[in-house]
Amino acid sequence: MKLSDIADNAGARKKRMRVGRGIGSGKGKTSGRGGKGQTARTGVRIKGFEGGQMPLHRRLPKRGFTNIFRVEYAEVNLDRIQQAIDAKLLDAAAPINAEALVKSGVLRRSKAGVRLLGRGELKAKVNVEVHGASKSAVEAVEKAGGTVKLLAPAKSDGGEAA
Repeated sequence: MKLSDIADNAGARKKRMRVGRGIGSGKGKTSGRGGKGQTARTGVRIKGFEGGQMPLHRRLPKRGFTNIFRVEYAEVNLDRIQQAIDAKLLDAAAPINAEALVKSGVLRRSKAGVRLLGRGELKAKVNVEVHGASKSAVEAVEKAGGTVKLLAPAKSDGGEAA
């Protein structure tokens, strides 16, 4: 191989279209921009403008709101924990908490805490420390001989100044 042999893959560099070069080019006169007016210009086009008629997004009523106090939990099911224990990613003897779940790759991040859900079956005896758990999840863990410890919700730093 020589330096002179090095070339791009076929089709990697596309020639730019030369617009406004006559009818025969297929991109002459208006250069693919259609007729005159606002839409032929660069940088201006009113999105959702309906010719003066009240636009659809303003005709429809507003609904709902965003609750600023909502707490987002990272959810994890029992079958996912059992899978991680079988794959030796989680140690069933050690307490299973948010830190352990993130470290093992079961969760990507723990958000405001972890909530345990009851899908699947748990065979191992585990001690779980989570911020929330469904009734079915607690029953399943206790049936397998483990315990579920509910932690207080993680405090957010956006509190009021005293």
